[in-house]
Amino acid sequence: MDLNLKVRIKDFWQELLSYFNVAEDLESQQDVEQSIRSGVDFKGSQLLVLIFAIIIASLGLNTDSTPVVIGAMLISPLMGPIIGMGLGIGIADYALLKRSFKNISMAVLGSLAASAIYFLISPQYEGSSQLLARTSPSIYDVFVALFGGGAGFVSIACRNKGQVMPGVAIATSLMPPLCTAGYGIATWQAHFFLGALYLFFTNMIFILFATWIGVKILKYKGVVYQNTARNKRLQTFVTIVVFCTVGVSCFLTYQMIRKNIFMARAQEFVEQQMVFPNTQVLSHKEYISNGKKYIDVTLIGTALPKDSLQLAMVNKMDSMGLGGTILQIKQGFSVSSVNSNASPEKNFVEFYNLAQQELLSKQSTIDSLKDVVKLHNWFNQQTLELAPELKILFPSIMDVALSQMVVTPVEPVSPDTVSMVFVRSSTGLGEADRQKLLKYLRIRFKDNEIGLTVNPRGFPWPEKP
Repeated sequence: MDLNLKVRIKDFWQELLSYFNVAEDLESQQDVEQSIRSGVDFKGSQLLVLIFAIIIASLGLNTDSTPVVIGAMLISPLMGPIIGMGLGIGIADYALLKRSFKNISMAVLGSLAASAIYFLISPQYEGSSQLLARTSPSIYDVFVALFGGGAGFVSIACRNKGQVMPGVAIATSLMPPLCTAGYGIATWQAHFFLGALYLFFTNMIFILFATWIGVKILKYKGVVYQNTARNKRLQTFVTIVVFCTVGVSCFLTYQMIRKNIFMARAQEFVEQQMVFPNTQVLSHKEYISNGKKYIDVTLIGTALPKDSLQLAMVNKMDSMGLGGTILQIKQGFSVSSVNSNASPEKNFVEFYNLAQQELLSKQSTIDSLKDVVKLHNWFNQQTLELAPELKILFPSIMDVALSQMVVTPVEPVSPDTVSMVFVRSSTGLGEADRQKLLKYLRIRFKDNEIGLTVNPRGFPWPEKP
């Protein structure tokens, strides 16, 4: 390789590495420690700010307001003692670790108590999307907390701090999970309390872990007097906690992905497969309960054979990767068709829509029956009017019957309708009179397809007195 080319590659590599060199921008260990130690304690103004942040976050979660929740994240001082614990572990300062742990514990207890009291007196109890979003931690939250904590420590350790800490406060989301856990306490809902508290624990552990790793990378000096064995035990314990947290988060992420795949397939199944001519899907719900998958569907319109429908749909579910899913189909109009777990407003809307659909179905049936009755009455009236006319034109005719009949071939061909006139003549009708009568009937009823039968055998004519 050409010597000049090697020199250029080396210069380029050194210049590239210089962009990642933070040595010149680093503050002294003493200044960094002082900055971190000053943010550990919750006293005076810090405690008041924490209380205000709790109330603001609770209001934001209660009203499902994203800007309000973000505001609470920005003013929350919870990052201080967590970073303090990471520094304490990194430099083996157990006094700092103990003080940081004490302060974060009091902050957590205070946050839970304040948010629980707020939600106890709040008139709105239904879980908002902001609340629900903080009850399903995953491996993605681990990465957010890890890299967020790393960014936070770097901003503290360097002179060029920029606007890193506000962004870290928003990304790592420490305050909202505590308020959600308080909501779980106030409403006695364990899944809110445990899910949100685990999310906070995950964020705290990985912010702490990122700070500890940062301290090790920057090779901060430990305290002069330290118990090496104790320090190793503590670091081993933290490492085990980190790996356990990652394992649980991976499992929850796997469960979340499975649920999302099921929900997508179930919705696709309902939209594509449950399509019927005179029956519509009024509502459907897909969910997983106690490890079992369910699809609840409410149908409106013409009732379908339950057993046949269930069998056909189960076979289709197998082909779409939904084998083992329990399909529950509700048909017809009844109060029980409304979801008992939904909000009153949603139930009212669903009940109203169900009633409207049922009324439309009933009205369609009534209109159809009216047409049948109208046609029947028309034939009756035409028969009464036709009888005296035929008596004058054809004196031998004694009785007449008019009817519309359905003609169905033996082979599977679509049926057809035909209008028929039956007459009884005392002397019969010759071919000329027969054609004359048929022509008269077609002109009178404006129907060139009308049929005529004279003296049919076995016809139930009325007995003459």
